Amino acid sequence: MSSERPSMIRSLRARAAVTAAKLATTASRLSGRGAGGMIGGLIANAIDPGILEKLGGNRPTVLVTGTNGKSTTTRMLAAAMRSRYPVATNERGDNMDAGIISALLAGKEASHVVLEVDELHVPKVAERLRPEVMVLLNLTRDQLDRVGEINKIERALRDCINAHPQMLVIANCDDVLMSSVAFDAKNVIWVSAGAGWVGDSVTCPRTQSHIVRDGEDWYALKKLGDGREFRRPTPDWIITDSGLQSPTEKSQLNLQLPGRANRGNAAQAIAAAVEGFGVSFTAALRATEEVESVAGRYSTIHFEGRDVHLLLAKNPAGWQEALSMIDRSAEGLVIAVNGQVADGEDLSWLWDVKFEDFESLPVKAAGERGTDLAVRLTYASVEHDYHRDPLAAIRACPTGRVEVLANYTAFRDLKKALEKENAND
Repeated sequence: MSSERPSMIRSLRARAAVTAAKLATTASRLSGRGAGGMIGGLIANAIDPGILEKLGGNRPTVLVTGTNGKSTTTRMLAAAMRSRYPVATNERGDNMDAGIISALLAGKEASHVVLEVDELHVPKVAERLRPEVMVLLNLTRDQLDRVGEINKIERALRDCINAHPQMLVIANCDDVLMSSVAFDAKNVIWVSAGAGWVGDSVTCPRTQSHIVRDGEDWYALKKLGDGREFRRPTPDWIITDSGLQSPTEKSQLNLQLPGRANRGNAAQAIAAAVEGFGVSFTAALRATEEVESVAGRYSTIHFEGRDVHLLLAKNPAGWQEALSMIDRSAEGLVIAVNGQVADGEDLSWLWDVKFEDFESLPVKAAGERGTDLAVRLTYASVEHDYHRDPLAAIRACPTGRVEVLANYTAFRDLKKALEKENAND
């Protein structure tokens, strides 16, 4: 066999993988089984385990990771990048290997790649795609039955950063765990993006000493092994209630997406586009301001005389932030909780979320694990009704604005049900 034969086999295998993936994606969409965001990638990877690197093609790539805000930050960053470059991105939020492969397949002609990546998959994806930029958002408790303890994730991400010293890191200096991940990075831009939830960062991940907080500042009581102080890095970019400030420019920031957390997401997205890829500050900011929804999150669907506003949350930090976005003048609030594998089957986190302040807003508990939620609401002294079916819960609300807060599969299934009902009308 000639020395060229193995490369020919790989090339033929890659072409076969791409062809099979396209057929599977098309079949999935036509059959109504799904959007095809996963099946194509699964089949392509099964045929050619090296397809991820080949589809990456050494294109300039940025990876976005963290517990909360990955999809929103990726959507904002892709919008900012598109002001200058054609971009391939996993805009539906499929952030593991199969979804990433599908995104690269769909965007084969793009010059740049913007991907959100599940925290557990970052080291492997970074090794294969060699990204120019990594965006580190936050680390908090999330699906302990799947992800495990966050200190383990912090160490894996820290090792990944150290393994790619050429990479530009855009890190949230207000998050203790992500600051630890990027603390030794050779090329880091610090962004003060905020940390609304601090319950999972009371100790230093490197020394296990107590973290002391003083206003915006924080520091560990015990120094690192080399004598350095582990303290909040000085930010290069700062988000405020009124605007965004870079090392050289500042401007008001008027987002269409609600919440302080999304302002922090925007700050890191804009910083990555400007610092990593030369997008102008003004162009990146304007593109970010135009983002209205992210895979249906924050969208409003009209349904039987009701304006149903959809919010997604997946862990204590995300739930606490989402609860702050709820319109307290709405006609009703539906909270829907499932406990499938994609949600995390352990719902003990419900007891870490503060539900205690909904005295004036009629509340409906719903979802496959709605009874677990109902118990939590009872202990929070929140008056509520229980409807297992979230659609029935919405129908039980008066006409007008209805706020809906749901975890992953409850959100996904309800959105599909609302769209189906409207299509049948």
